[in-house]
Amino acid sequence: MSWAVEEWKEGLSPRVLQKIHELESQVDKLKKERQQRQFQLESLEAALQKQKQKVENEKSEAATLKRENQSLMELCDSLEKAKQKISHDLQVKESQVNIQSGQLNSSKKDIERLEQELKR
Repeated sequence: MSWAVEEWKEGLSPRVLQKIHELESQVDKLKKERQQRQFQLESLEAALQKQKQKVENEKSEAATLKRENQSLMELCDSLEKAKQKISHDLQVKESQVNIQSGQLNSSKKDIERLEQELKR
C-alpha cells in the first residue's frame, strides 16, 4: 500500500522529492510533538481533577469538623449549665444541713438542760 502512496511522486525532480521528504519528516515530527503535548495535557487534566477532588474532600471534612465543633460547643454549654445547677443545689443542701445541724445542737442542749432539771 505504501507504493500507492508514493506513486504520485513519480517523475518529480530530486530537489522537489527532497523537499517533500523534508516536509513529511517535519509532519511526522509535528505529529509526535502533538502526541506528546496531548499526553501532557491529559496528564495535567488528570492531576487537576485529582486536586479538585482533594479540595472537595477537604471542604467536606472541614464542614464535618465545623459541625462537630459546633455540637461539642453546645454540649459544653449544656454541661456548664448542668454544673452550675448542681453547684447551686449543693449549696442549698449544705445550707439545709447547716440549719439542721444547728437545730440538732439546739435540741441536744435542750435535752441536756431538761436532763439536768430532772436530776434536780
